Amino acid sequence: MVSRSPKWATPSRQAHLVRLFVQSQGFCIFGHPNCLIPEHHYHIFIEDCISEWIADDKARSLDEWKAERRIMHSLGERRYPIRGQFSSISKDIFFEKQPLYYVLGLGISGLIYKPFAKVRLSSSFMVLYIDLGDTLKDMSKSRRRKVIRYGKGIPIETERRIEKLIGLAVGEAQK
Repeated sequence: MVSRSPKWATPSRQAHLVRLFVQSQGFCIFGHPNCLIPEHHYHIFIEDCISEWIADDKARSLDEWKAERRIMHSLGERRYPIRGQFSSISKDIFFEKQPLYYVLGLGISGLIYKPFAKVRLSSSFMVLYIDLGDTLKDMSKSRRRKVIRYGKGIPIETERRIEKLIGLAVGEAQK
């Protein structure tokens, strides 16, 4: 009949126990003469070491089992949050629908007293100040003030002229 050593008894661990025994000669492992502390004695100390090795082996085998199980049951698909991810087709559709610019506001230049539009280019931090020329001349003074100060309704023809000017300026800026 062949005797098998326990699982915790790897060659390096057995060598460590032998080295401790040779060093302590079976008594205090820290070399104290006439040591009265029971935890320092060789037999009690190695029981604690062995119990720690057994606990480490159990934890390692549990981690290996969990990893193996995760690999066996995975579908080989990439894991990432679904929200915020685009397929290539939906990404193209999304970017086609995005505006080229955002109008941040309208104002009157303090130097030349002409209207301008503050425009931010999409997907950029670039801000353009576009001179609108005489586009607001058709409106009354009160109406111009309400449009610039409060963003009140702009007549459709004026709004189209402003959008056309902004579109031309943005097209030139992106070249």
